Order: sequence, then C-alpha cells, then structure tokens
Amino acid sequence: MTRSGGSPPQRDEVSSNRREDRRPGALSWFVARRYLASRKRGRLLSFITWISLAGVTVGVTALIVVLAVMNGMQTELRDKILGSTPHVLVLEHGTALRMGDWRSVKDKVSEVPQVRAAAPFLLTKVAVLRSDEYAQAADLYGVSLEMDPDDAVTEMEEEILRGVHELGPTESGYPPVVLGSRLADRLGAFTGDTLRVISLENIRPSPYGHLIPTVRAFEMTGTFTTGMYEYDVGNMYAPMDRVQDLLGVLGADQVSGLSVRIDDPWEAADTGRDIQDHLGFPYWIQTWIDTNQSLFAALQLEKLALGVILFLIVVVAAFNIVSTLVMVVVDRTPEIGILKSMGMTDGQVLRVFILQGMAIGVLGTLLGTGLGLFLSWILHRFQIIQIPPDVYFIERLPVSVVPGDVLLIVGGSLLIALLATIYPALQASRLQPVEAIKHE
Repeated sequence: MTRSGGSPPQRDEVSSNRREDRRPGALSWFVARRYLASRKRGRLLSFITWISLAGVTVGVTALIVVLAVMNGMQTELRDKILGSTPHVLVLEHGTALRMGDWRSVKDKVSEVPQVRAAAPFLLTKVAVLRSDEYAQAADLYGVSLEMDPDDAVTEMEEEILRGVHELGPTESGYPPVVLGSRLADRLGAFTGDTLRVISLENIRPSPYGHLIPTVRAFEMTGTFTTGMYEYDVGNMYAPMDRVQDLLGVLGADQVSGLSVRIDDPWEAADTGRDIQDHLGFPYWIQTWIDTNQSLFAALQLEKLALGVILFLIVVVAAFNIVSTLVMVVVDRTPEIGILKSMGMTDGQVLRVFILQGMAIGVLGTLLGTGLGLFLSWILHRFQIIQIPPDVYFIERLPVSVVPGDVLLIVGGSLLIALLATIYPALQASRLQPVEAIKHE
C-alpha cells in the first residue's frame, strides 16, 4: 500500500511542475489579450490601437504595391530593350562606324565560350517621307536574311527571319522595309505604300558645290509593335544589302559592326571584356547595360527613394504603437501593481506589453501583406492603370512581385513593431507594486 499510495502524488507533482513551466507565457498572453480588448473605460485606447493597426497595414500594403510596380517597370523595360537590342556590340575604331573584314571577326568572336550567336548589323540615321509635306527621322537597321533563325541575335531579327515580318520581294520591285507601328501612324503609311528614304550619312557634293543626299525608294511591307514607345516610333528594318546600297558600302561589303547574343545578359560586361581581350585593337565593345545605364540607374534611384518614403509610414505606425502602449501602461498602472503584488514577475509584465505590441505589428503586417499582394494581382491581371508611353516608354503599368522584397518588408515591419514595444514594456516592468496600486 505504501508503494501504491506514494506513486500517484509523484505523478501529480510532475504534472503540476509542467503546468507551472507553461504558465508564465500563457499568463502574459492572457493579460495582453485582455488589454487589447475594448472596454467602456478604455474606448480611446481601443481606437488608438485600431489606428496603429491601420498604420502598419497601410504602410506594408503601399510598400509591396509600389516596389512591385517598380520591379515590374524594370523587368518590362529590360525585356523590351533586349527584344530589339543585342547583348554586346563589337565595333571598330575609325572615322566612320564601319567594319570591313567582319567575317573573320565573327569567327573569332564565336570562339568565346559565352557567345551563343553573332551576326553583322548595319545601322544608320535616315529621314523617311511618304509625301513632300512631312519627313520623319528614324533608325534604319540592315538585317542579313542569309542567317538561320536559330542564329538570330535579337527577337526582332528572329521574327523577321521566320517570316513574321515580311522582307521578301515586293510587287513594285522596290526594296522592302518594315516600320514601327507608331512611326507608320505618324507618316500615315500603310502596307504597299512607297516611301522615300534619305540617308543622312551618304551625302555627296554636286559639281556645283551643293550637297546631295542619297535617296532610295522602299515599299512598306508591314509594321511591328514591341510595346516600347521609343522603338515603335523610331525603328525600321530592311535587308542588309539594300541598306548597304543606300550608304554606298555595298561593293566593299561593310557593316556597322557585329551584334552578339550571350548566355546571360547580366554577364554582358564580363563577356564583353573577354571578347575585347580576344580581338584586341582596333576593336572595342559596347554592351546593352552601357547603352541603357542611365535609364536603369534612374529607375533604381526612384525605387529606393519611394521605398524609403513609404517605409516612413511603417515608422509612423510604430510611434502609434509606442503611444498606445504608453497609454495602456498609464491606464492600467493600478492593475499592474495588483498583478505584481500577487506574484507576477517583472519578466512576465515585460512580456505582456511586448506581446501586445507585437500582436498589433503581426496582425497589421499580415493584413498589409495580403492586401498588397491582392492589389498587385489586380493591377497585373486587369491592367487598370494606363500610362503615357511617350514619357515612360511603355503603355501599361507593369507589376512584378519579388519574393525577396516581400520578405524584406515583412521582416522590417515586424522588427520595427518589436523595437516600438521595448520602451513601454520596460516602463511597465519597473513599476513598484505599492506605488502602482496607489496611482490615480
């Protein structure tokens, strides 16, 4: 009987100890929940709590949406640029932008491991006329139609080589040319129209001392739309030999340089240096990053500035959390004194107010994250906001949610909420029971 009578008390003692181990955290959370709840005498505190919660929610929502838009803008511009721009350009030093022995240079460039394709390109500035009343400046690109579509350097060249944009024989016998859709709209040109293209480079003096530009007739065989305003309003494509004839370099078989496609566009700078080392003088390299560096730098700076400004909303919400907890401490001072006189430790009181502030921060962050992701999806799915393409280069507001940015926003919001609870929680934990009970 002694053994059977003594065993149950031992199990009860162990169970009681385990409950004691769990009680401090549970008690702190119970008190924190009670302090968060509204009561008749504490409606002002409840209202301030809601303001703090709304501040965190709005701040997190704004940050997620704005950064998603900025990321989408960068991604959209990058894709549009890379659709019509080679990753690397190989050029030759000289008085004119011309490369004669481009075939041997192409063979050397192809030996670089990161290079996937290389092709000659010809670029010149021209004036285009449909009638005598209006002329439009444009960039005329010469495309080698002898290439295999798989060896195309840009998406535009691949579409031309696959026949998406027609550069074949024309009914009039004039050389074919395809125009950006907005350029065609400005000229009032349609498929089948004859355009006069004036070279701004191949200008020769007449016997009478006048400068005479070279003019050729082309037939418009179609239009293209990239979604990039600058390209759609300023680019034209024609067969390489016809552009060489316009520039007077057909006999010498000269081109502007070589365009190169590599495995990773973001490694263009390193690959460009490898190509430069492999070729040596008189060749030099220009990457798509160099060409558009100012644009992406401006976008990155704008993203940083907007992020910092909107992050201040979360900081303001953190000050609201501080003021809420301070008012709770003042309002609940007698109760805190009673709890401490009943055996509640300083650490448990500290946890009460940390949990209360973190509850506001966590709930506000979760609501803000959910609302921000939902609004980003709405903007991406329905394309509600249209933007002027002549200012921002693209026609719609792009949205791209980057998980890393979302995690950074969530972590920053929770960290600020935690820091906001420290001062009020320390003040509450340092209250003396007798003074707190006598507090009016």
